[in-house]
Order: sequence, then structure tokens, then C-alpha cells
Amino acid sequence: MSFSCPLCHAPLCRQQNSLVCPQRHQFDLAKEGYVNLLPVQHKRSREPGDSAEMMQARRAFLDAGHYQPLRDAISQQLEARLPAQASALLDIGCGEGYYTDAFAQIAARHGAQTFGLDVSKPAIRAAAKRYPQVMFCVASSHRLPFEDRTLDAVVRIYAPCKAQELARVVNAGGWVITAAPGPHHLQELKGLIYDEVQLHAPQREQIEGFTMVEQQSLAYTMSLNGAEAVALLQMTPFAWRAKPAVRETLAERVQFTCQTDFSIQCWQRNP
Repeated sequence: MSFSCPLCHAPLCRQQNSLVCPQRHQFDLAKEGYVNLLPVQHKRSREPGDSAEMMQARRAFLDAGHYQPLRDAISQQLEARLPAQASALLDIGCGEGYYTDAFAQIAARHGAQTFGLDVSKPAIRAAAKRYPQVMFCVASSHRLPFEDRTLDAVVRIYAPCKAQELARVVNAGGWVITAAPGPHHLQELKGLIYDEVQLHAPQREQIEGFTMVEQQSLAYTMSLNGAEAVALLQMTPFAWRAKPAVRETLAERVQFTCQTDFSIQCWQRNP
């Protein structure tokens, strides 16, 4: 399978180093192997997605293995739920590909191709350089560049996507696996920023067209050095609220203990 055109939604076919649809909309493959399927008129800002600084902070933190238990837990769900002969898997909001690489190894054992999608061009460029076995694209998750019912599984870690789009692209009997913060996620870090720490609201998502088959909680304590604690802060949506003194305090810490709390849900597409 391949992509669909983000402008007219017709199938894209490879012609030399480009993807072209019957309406002659053309999207060139970058030298790193990814394709940019985010037309200018679909951008909400000049450089949407995470900045290069945020991406580098996330890569350093993830490469240190602090979120490997989350990657392993989702990988186990994929291994158990993908059919023996699958076609395609998509990682939405894949960033620089830390999770996608592990998912691709599982997909390959099931005969499936893996796609990674993110709105951040710097992240996709870095991912494509590092993980050539995955087909990466710069695209919006609000209109996925895939044809109807062509995906066996979609993984969505913290990433937004309309339920209608998931229902459109996932095969009957296929899977959507989501990960979101649980109530106590990073509360020690939030305690340095907010006068009163609000717990994350429990995940109450409903994905129309799907049935939730399993919900799994994953919680453990991380022990971070100062640089890792600052990198973690950079990854969070509340980093912009942190005063310079908070970053300085974290950077000086020999050890910073912080709790994780993840909610993983497995949704199966209704027939």
C-alpha cells in the first residue's frame, strides 16, 4: 500500500523520486527517504510541530531508556493483536521514531509495512535518517494521507486524531492503541511549576466505531540526573510555564525522582 494525496485524496503512485496522483499533484521524496504531505495551505504555522530543541531533548531522554517500559508495554500489545499476515501499521505523532522503530520490528514479523507520521519536519527528517526500514511522512493527523480501511493497527501516543479518521483508515477488526498520561503522571515535576498541582483527569475517551477491549495502567518511578530532568521538562506541554529558576534548579540536581503514570487503551474496529 502507499499514501493518498492530501489535496484530492486519490492514491499516490511512485514515479522515480516523487509520489504522483492521477490529478498530477506531485510530492517529492527527500534524500533521507521521507515525503512531505503537508501542503502549505494545511499548515497552521510556518514550522508546525516541535522545535529542533524540543526534539533533541526528547531524543536524549528517550535514548537513555526512561520511557522504555511504555514502549515495551505497547509493543507487547501489538505483538498479541496484529494478525499473522498484516498489511500496514501507522504510528501517529511518531516524532523522531523512538517508538516507531520497535513497532516496525514487530510489524515486520507479521508481514506489515510501518508508517510514521508527524507534523514536525525536523523530527521526521531525523527519524528517516535513523530508521530507514520505516516510511515516514510529514502530514496532519486531522486528515490522514491513507486510503479507506488500509491499516491493520494505529498507535497514538499522546497524539490527537479525529475518531472519524481512525474509523475511516482502520480495517474491520483492526486496532487503535493509545497512550495518555494517568492521574499522577510527572506530579513531582509539576510541583516545581504550579502552586497547586492538578491531577490529570482520568482518560474517558470514546472512539466512535471502535470497542475498547483492554485498559492497562503503567506506573513506575524514574531517577534522573540534572540534564535528564531538564530534558524531561522540555518534552512536556507545561515547559513554557516554567520560570528560568525552575530549569536552573533542575539542572543542578544530582538526582531528581519523578513518577510516571500512563494509561494504555486497546480499541478494536467494529465490523
